[in-house]
Amino acid sequence: MWREASLTESISETPKMSRHQNGEEEYRNPTEVKKSQIVMPCHANHRQELSVGELLKWMDSTACLSAERHAGCPCVTASVDDIHFEHTIGVGQVVNIKAKVNRAFNTSMEVGIVVSCEDLFSDSHWRVCQAVATFVSQRTTGGKVQLRPLVPCTQAEQVEHSLAAERRRMRLVHADIMKDLLTNRAFQQGQNCNGAEKAVPAERTRVESVELVLPTHANHQVNTFGGQIMAWMENVATIAASRLCNAHPTLQSIDMFHFRGPSHVGDRLVLKAIVNNAFKNSMEVGVCAEAYQGEEPLRHINSAFMTFEVRDREGKPCTLPRIRPEPLEGRRRYQEAIARNKIRLDRKYIISCKQTEVPLSVPWDLSNQVYLSYNNVSALKMLAARNNWLLNSEKNKVSLYILEQKQVLSFKVETEVDIPAERAFMLLSDLSKRVEWDPNYERCELILRVDDDDVLYRVVTPSIANQGGKVQDFILLASRRPPCDSGDPYVIALRSVTLPTHPPTEGYNRGEVLCAGFSILEVSKNISKISYFNQTSPEVLPYISTDIAGLSSRFYGIFCTCNIFLQENRCDHASTPSPNHPPPH
Repeated sequence: MWREASLTESISETPKMSRHQNGEEEYRNPTEVKKSQIVMPCHANHRQELSVGELLKWMDSTACLSAERHAGCPCVTASVDDIHFEHTIGVGQVVNIKAKVNRAFNTSMEVGIVVSCEDLFSDSHWRVCQAVATFVSQRTTGGKVQLRPLVPCTQAEQVEHSLAAERRRMRLVHADIMKDLLTNRAFQQGQNCNGAEKAVPAERTRVESVELVLPTHANHQVNTFGGQIMAWMENVATIAASRLCNAHPTLQSIDMFHFRGPSHVGDRLVLKAIVNNAFKNSMEVGVCAEAYQGEEPLRHINSAFMTFEVRDREGKPCTLPRIRPEPLEGRRRYQEAIARNKIRLDRKYIISCKQTEVPLSVPWDLSNQVYLSYNNVSALKMLAARNNWLLNSEKNKVSLYILEQKQVLSFKVETEVDIPAERAFMLLSDLSKRVEWDPNYERCELILRVDDDDVLYRVVTPSIANQGGKVQDFILLASRRPPCDSGDPYVIALRSVTLPTHPPTEGYNRGEVLCAGFSILEVSKNISKISYFNQTSPEVLPYISTDIAGLSSRFYGIFCTCNIFLQENRCDHASTPSPNHPPPH
């Protein structure tokens, strides 16, 4: 959103250290900004619930103030990532918004936003939504500002700092994912809008509204307040959705707001919305904002896609009528809505759901691989960031740690090795070489090299007694990441996926890996700290159970063999990587 929030808005001061009433100091992120607001009738809709447009204004201004704290200069919002609304907020309740900078890149930064609600009478609290915004700092004379790096100080901040790079990666490839999906012949054959004679014509849902940007809609830089533009867009989108269902719809989620240019006082903002497609219980509304002054042509300011649903008196989703798209552009929007809905469901299924709510092995295909890769890497980074690992046993500086959480047992094996971290990363990320040092890998077959960072393997492991003598196999997605900044580790993340081309076969017990992999940290130029993690599944636990029970030190023997493998290949072909493995970035 190309706008700058007014610095006259009231915010709480957030020094790096804050004091409790008992006098003890507690760390506080210096970019953190909090906003609290009682919902008054003037903020509410017809249901006496907080208007989403009003909430978007508050979220936008709070996030911008956080970004400006880090940048030290005015900031403009470039985008806001997907927002999923979990609950509504009623009149008289308190909205609490917290925003902080997760990571600063060269000229942009990611700001995390969390919105919660507080009921003053019952003293209950619940989360409403969370979002991620991207801001760009700008000089008052024009041009972008080079941002100083943000140094994470806590484990939680380190995880968010690291995952910000993964989220940025997803944003950058989103357009490519859409393009690939729309050109996929199998996807096209599975979608059609024929036989929809009784469907509602899309043109019936079309809405166009114009707003004059007044000084009250602008900030101190005379740019249109981005939160106000979002609120106007939400208004016309709601009208379009209402025309399809002849009811009051509920906004369920918003795809990325993407601001493409500035708007100023005196602009006429033309807001357009139309229902692109209707699914069984939800509909997608496309909305855009264009600006003009005088006789000049329209300028594209912003666009977004909003998902609505209609609920009955019991709160259950209602079945929606079908939509009949307009010719040409309408047909394109219809197909793109189906693609976005698939991507939306993939993200929700893979990223948003708790691990206990979905199968361990998620079906892999090209359209969801970027989200599976993100989930793979983020799961390992979050597991590594846990601070309650317990030392179980140690032998010759090879340590075995365990972690029990929510009935899931995880283990970590850690030691230091005399090898450069980059070389260790290159050797360990090629799973086909793991059979040379890990007795738990009998065979490892390369199935598909997705790209330089993601590879699919089939791994065969030895038989164990409780599997009836059958050997086990796993279909694994291996995702590798070099460090983003100095001090970051190299990461090799592993998780199970399913492939139609490789179903379970007779004679093999198909196992599953929830989260596993290596974290390789550079201690010095020639010394690396190597940590191996595994969230044990029933198929994995038998291989490590005797070590955890203290009945063996098999983990030590495996790491010794791994160390020998690394030393023997310490300098081999350093300049000519294996054909099965690309060179590190």
